[in-house]
Amino acid sequence: MATAFSPANNTTVTTAANFIPEIWSDEIIASYKKNLVLANLVMRMNFKGKKGDTVHIPAPVRGSASAKGATNAVTLIVNTESEVQVSINKHYEYSRLIEDIVEAQALTSLRSFYTGDAGYALAKQVDTDLVQLGRSFNGATVGTDDYATSASSTKAYIGGDGTTVYNSSTSNASALTDAAIRRTIQRLDDNDVPMDGRFFIIPPSSRNTLMGLARYTEQAFVGNGDAIRNGEIGNLYGIPVFVTSNADTGAGNSGADRICLMGHKEAMVLVEQQAVRSQTQYKQEYLGTLFTSDTLYGVAALRTLASTGAAKSSSAFALAVPA
Repeated sequence: MATAFSPANNTTVTTAANFIPEIWSDEIIASYKKNLVLANLVMRMNFKGKKGDTVHIPAPVRGSASAKGATNAVTLIVNTESEVQVSINKHYEYSRLIEDIVEAQALTSLRSFYTGDAGYALAKQVDTDLVQLGRSFNGATVGTDDYATSASSTKAYIGGDGTTVYNSSTSNASALTDAAIRRTIQRLDDNDVPMDGRFFIIPPSSRNTLMGLARYTEQAFVGNGDAIRNGEIGNLYGIPVFVTSNADTGAGNSGADRICLMGHKEAMVLVEQQAVRSQTQYKQEYLGTLFTSDTLYGVAALRTLASTGAAKSSSAFALAVPA
């Protein structure tokens, strides 16, 4: 658990006797990009160098074709566009204080650990914020902390069939099945979600389940050996499958059940106002160097409506599985 800045939290010759810290920004950025999963699958907007704390994203409504009769004027589609406001309110940092004696006496391998750890920590936080947006789809209230189901919302179904409503209070989650996957794909189809740009995020436990089923170890699922993206383990019914330990929990941050999330690129957006930045400052009072990496961004859910076929009907669905 992170703690506030204090000389007691520094890296000493005792705690890092075998290393020497030489932090390189490029290495941190490389580690950050390497560890991103969901952030690479959703909409990403570059807001770098621009002022303001809110980004307004237009949410145009799909139109429909009209029959054109001879000598008749064309039928104009009524504009009913709305917008999604993304608050740039997430600022996270990773900091260490490195004493001079450590730099003088330790080995060089600590640099790769620190840079890798900084990139991993920041990437994990960004992915976590995006994953938790899954709680706001299908009639749920944005910002709620679990997948509990009420009469007005069905936040998730169980992984066993894809049709039984998940209840976080009774924990009726069941292992992922082919039937549940196909049913979830149909939900996206019913909501007119484009096939291109879909993704399926699963926790490690569901990867173990899939690998135990013969059909998912066939070449059609495993792939043809081409380069794959971070966390990608195969392609299922034309949808790339990604495994991540950041998969959400069923009852908020304290729940034991895990959430598989199938969605589309347009389901969420990540707006980056400040990319990963690394800075150092010598602290004479501690005879050491303060190293900090930070990033500033905002996330938001886009197509979330529960009604099937609506202009902004849901483009993401959740399946609850055991941890």
